Amino acid sequence: MNAENTANYTKDKVRELQRTLYLAAKANPKRRFHALYDKVYRIDVLWEAWRRVKANRGSAGVDGVTIRHIVQGYGEIRFVREIQELLMKGKYRPMPVRRKEIPKADGKTRPLGIPTIRDRVAQMAAKIVLEPIFEADFKDCSFGFRPKRSAKGAIDRIHRAVNWGKVYWVVDVDITGYFNNIPHDKLLKLVEQRISDRRVLKLIRKWLKAGYMEEGLFHETEIGSPQGGVISPLLANIYLNYLDTIWEKRFTHLGTLVRYADDLVILCEKKAHALESVKVLKAVFNRLELSINKDKSKLVDLWIGKPGFDFLGFHHQRIPVLRKGGKVAHVLRSYPSKKAMKKMRAKVREELAPRNRLYWSPAQVVANLNPIIQGWRNYYGSVDPGMSRRFLSKVDWHINRRLILYWRKKHKRNRMTPTEIVQFFRSIGLKTVSGYGQGL
Repeated sequence: MNAENTANYTKDKVRELQRTLYLAAKANPKRRFHALYDKVYRIDVLWEAWRRVKANRGSAGVDGVTIRHIVQGYGEIRFVREIQELLMKGKYRPMPVRRKEIPKADGKTRPLGIPTIRDRVAQMAAKIVLEPIFEADFKDCSFGFRPKRSAKGAIDRIHRAVNWGKVYWVVDVDITGYFNNIPHDKLLKLVEQRISDRRVLKLIRKWLKAGYMEEGLFHETEIGSPQGGVISPLLANIYLNYLDTIWEKRFTHLGTLVRYADDLVILCEKKAHALESVKVLKAVFNRLELSINKDKSKLVDLWIGKPGFDFLGFHHQRIPVLRKGGKVAHVLRSYPSKKAMKKMRAKVREELAPRNRLYWSPAQVVANLNPIIQGWRNYYGSVDPGMSRRFLSKVDWHINRRLILYWRKKHKRNRMTPTEIVQFFRSIGLKTVSGYGQGL
């Protein structure tokens, strides 16, 4: 059996396990699963976990071990077998995560916790086993970090609610430092509603309590689930599923809840419903020991002519559209937000402005830009494409402008016109964010 067939066989076995667990959880909403730990260290599960971690790439943790070192030096078989042995014998101990501060648009930073590759594989194996059980419980309003769900699905839900229903007010909610403020004890109680295997619960507790290293110093973690951990998005969804469940049972009359991880909106018909929704959210968050970020959360008037709201990198606004017969309908349209546009322009400048880029060949510049451009096109171009492409063409213009500056600094005596320079970069494979001039 060759490597490709082995990988497919492993994937099929893992998928079969996940389907079995999902169906068992769906059939009995009160069932607690007690024999899961041995599935976490099953060799097919660990190989699938390693395959996913390797595909995601990522940098090294506190031990400095890279994926490249494991593949080219240490040995993949040896690496996976060692993890299996540590888990089987109960000797597995996670290392602290490496803390890295990621700059935000407002000048502040967001802490990112980077686990070691060994810990990422162990977390991924646990996620593979646990995710189908909790997927059986997760609600239809949740779209973030879930299989076969995406930001596009969340925005499609918003479009349907607004364009086919009566929505005139939006509660746009931001949770203050969500990942950093999840209480461990309450989170584990919610996990225990489905999982009774003490070894699995102990494993999750170890990851939560692993601590982090920053500037050579160790810090304990008594609260929160580090962003960057493989298991963290699943745990975050388990915690906020409490809100989703309560809303579905008791408060759907107030409005439609749409949630993507810790970003959420509630789409309401009346202002009174929106104000009541805020009270409900405050009460639920108080029980979860969370709080609403007052600076970033707002009540949005979605009536005709109003400016709309930002959600998931898009601006959503009612815009007049001419229908058949000369009638004008005000339809919710979505396009990249001002903040998203600013980020894209800043990224282009970051990639092309440094002086060392003048030593790069045009082919190197294109090879560096194309994955970034493709990522933007995949995300922003997939939502309301007719509207989004108009804005994405402005990013293309900015890329072209920066490339013209690069070319003229590199070739001071070259008298090519701006159009010729852009055509040259297109001829050597430069992609466009808008997709204009290329097949989408």
